Amino acid sequence: MTAAPVAGNDAVDSEALAEVGVPPARSRLDPIRSLKVRNYRLYFSGQLVSLTGTWAQRVAQDWLVLQLTNSGTALGIVTALQFGPALLLSLYGGALADRGDKRRLLLATQTGIALAALALGLLDVTGVVRIWQVMVLAAVLGVVSAIDTPIRQSFVVEMVGPTDLPNAVALNSTAFNLARIAGPALAGVVISVFGTGWAFLGNAASSAAVLAGLALMRTAELFPATPVDRAAGQYRAALRYVRHRSDLLLPMVLIFVLGTLGYNYQITIALIAKQVFHRGADSFGLLSTSLAVGATIGALAATLRRRRPTRLFLLLAATGFSVTEIFAGSMPGFGLTALALVPAGLAMITMAQAANATVQLGVEPTMRGRVMGLYILCFMGGTPFGAPIVGWVAEVFGPRWGMVGGGLVCLVATVLVGAWVARDRQFGLADLRGRLAAARG
Repeated sequence: MTAAPVAGNDAVDSEALAEVGVPPARSRLDPIRSLKVRNYRLYFSGQLVSLTGTWAQRVAQDWLVLQLTNSGTALGIVTALQFGPALLLSLYGGALADRGDKRRLLLATQTGIALAALALGLLDVTGVVRIWQVMVLAAVLGVVSAIDTPIRQSFVVEMVGPTDLPNAVALNSTAFNLARIAGPALAGVVISVFGTGWAFLGNAASSAAVLAGLALMRTAELFPATPVDRAAGQYRAALRYVRHRSDLLLPMVLIFVLGTLGYNYQITIALIAKQVFHRGADSFGLLSTSLAVGATIGALAATLRRRRPTRLFLLLAATGFSVTEIFAGSMPGFGLTALALVPAGLAMITMAQAANATVQLGVEPTMRGRVMGLYILCFMGGTPFGAPIVGWVAEVFGPRWGMVGGGLVCLVATVLVGAWVARDRQFGLADLRGRLAAARG
């Protein structure tokens, strides 16, 4: 078990990375170096197409729920059903990743995601869709995604190797956010011209790209981790591992709070577009695109990162996210809201990517799947509780308060976590000074 690195101490940070199998980053700045690896290039291009369809479906699903119910609470419930399975299945997905062939597992989970989108699309275009069917399929999608996500996260290092892992993690965020720009914009057009059902069918079709990329990979060029045998106590081992690593615990605590009450833009933006500005699906797509533009800028900046993020960086990123969310929710006009969502998106992805990189770059290879499963549990597991709360707050106090209130809670929580980190470091430095004094004596 490695010692927790001290924030801001690059020497200690490099030692910690070396202990868990990550060699020092290359000094040469090359923001797309991972794309020179054939397997990762196939994965990246397939993900870019598939994630575009995924974001189009998210916009279409939110809009369909509002068309069927015009209720922020209903929108929060559907979101909770989609993310709720992460509470139960993220660790299981991580354990599967540690035990088995990640590429084959992803072929199965991605097929399941495509089938769920296809079913919802067929129900919608035939005009028989009801809100309970949307809820059921959102839950099915959530089950498969909860298993898929930790496998997908832990598969990255097997495509590029540990040296290029920081760059590949950042490029994954870039693909995610490029899709976040294209998907909502495409959804706005498709919904306005053809209806929500065709966005779901388009997402099902886009899954062919990622499935083809996985199928065409050269398995001999992968860097597979040694499989872990199935045994009792593997989940408890992951929990103990993280509990004794403050450098892993900090990003998980922060991302849990922000993911629960702050990362609910899919609800708040839809409600603000429809109920505050009285706009249609195209304007909802525009606001989502503004958020994604900022997120993409943040993701591209992260491709230049060569070191593991420090504790101070994580706290500053969480503070920046909270402040920009409050700012965006307070804007009086549609245009100003769209502009304010750009820095909000930048702060959002900077925080998410920094937390992800901190965890991935500080974990032993044989624990990576389970620890990433625990990270996904923290990131998405609070959504089933936070989404209905945010939807209810928006419905009772106004859509703006769903965003502003979430930002305020995240800001207070970040300050409290920062105080805990300062106290922990104070005691850690005092203990270090005591040991040095004892050694000199």
